[in-house]
Amino acid sequence: MADTPSADDARKDLEKQIADLKKEVAALSKQFSARGERLYDDLRDSTEDGYEAVAGRARSAAKHIREQAQAVSGAMRENPGTTATVLSSAGLVGFLVGLFVGQLLSDNHRR
Repeated sequence: MADTPSADDARKDLEKQIADLKKEVAALSKQFSARGERLYDDLRDSTEDGYEAVAGRARSAAKHIREQAQAVSGAMRENPGTTATVLSSAGLVGFLVGLFVGQLLSDNHRR
């Protein structure tokens, strides 16, 4: 009967196994937590880098557009007659294109 483990020995063995499992789960939890933090930090860093690059390009583009708008505005102030002629010509061309497209659509609709 010495070969059969007693209930007390079986309980102690199970308690030891449970304690070992708890230690393994805690270690795995720490590893996953550390990996998650590293992944988060890497993702955040790459996102910040991308944002900074896009923001720099956007600032540069806005500056360029502002400069071009000021140049056009200055040219319009210096040449009001030319500006009026160009704008009225553009309006006339737009009107004629509209008439042409309208005529084409109306011919297609009749067929």
